[in-house]
Amino acid sequence: MTTPTPSSASVPILARASTLRGRNILAVASGKGGVGKTWFAITLTHALARRGQRALLFDGDLGLANVDIQLGLMPKYDLGSVVAGKLTLNQATMHYDAGGFDVVAGRSGSGSLANIPLSRLQILTEDLRLTADGYDKTVLDLGAGVEKSIRSLAKCAGTILVVTTDEPTALTDAYAFIKISAAETAGVEIRIVVNAANSTREGERTYNTLLKACQGFLKISPPLAGVIRRDTRVREAIRNQTPILTRHPNAEAAIDVEAIADRLLAG
Repeated sequence: MTTPTPSSASVPILARASTLRGRNILAVASGKGGVGKTWFAITLTHALARRGQRALLFDGDLGLANVDIQLGLMPKYDLGSVVAGKLTLNQATMHYDAGGFDVVAGRSGSGSLANIPLSRLQILTEDLRLTADGYDKTVLDLGAGVEKSIRSLAKCAGTILVVTTDEPTALTDAYAFIKISAAETAGVEIRIVVNAANSTREGERTYNTLLKACQGFLKISPPLAGVIRRDTRVREAIRNQTPILTRHPNAEAAIDVEAIADRLLAG
């Protein structure tokens, strides 16, 4: 008697993560807050849209979502309604006309989504994969840290962009995130983004510091996605709730993110 082959529906969702991972999903992560992760996710999505990509920005910071705040949006629906089972992700998606991309907003100012049950988290990740199929690129803004919900969402991505700065705590926490991601998410591509560098050369030195730790202890060599130079116009654009590519398209930081977008599209 032959043993029946289990259907895909009978295979646990997390066990199928590697086969279901969206190659067009870019997860933006960091080990700690305050490194400019959300700003980078917004700017990267905008840069991709400016290059003709149908792009979606998904606010996956389930504890302290703030994409809508930085963009000055007042969404009618947010991720809270999706997690509650009231809406699908498609229904919660809104178009951001000024940037030419779509947004799924989180629930700002609420930590209520940070500890959602595993079953709900699995449904959300499946819905995210299905929604991402309708886009050329989906940028997933993860929360800071290495909590279960963050790691589960990261497994949706084909590429994880780990954002860090030259601060020792930022480097230490970025290393911790890379270590866990490399162990839990087989086959994922991890790249490093150095933000708020005083110069491109200093940013490359920061990257090399992190790279040596990854090579020495993890035996991996995540490539550099790019260096973003420190730019006072970033803070000014955030304060005015306007993307820097709209407000200051020729700013050094804006140019650096566009260069990262070009490299990601080039493969």
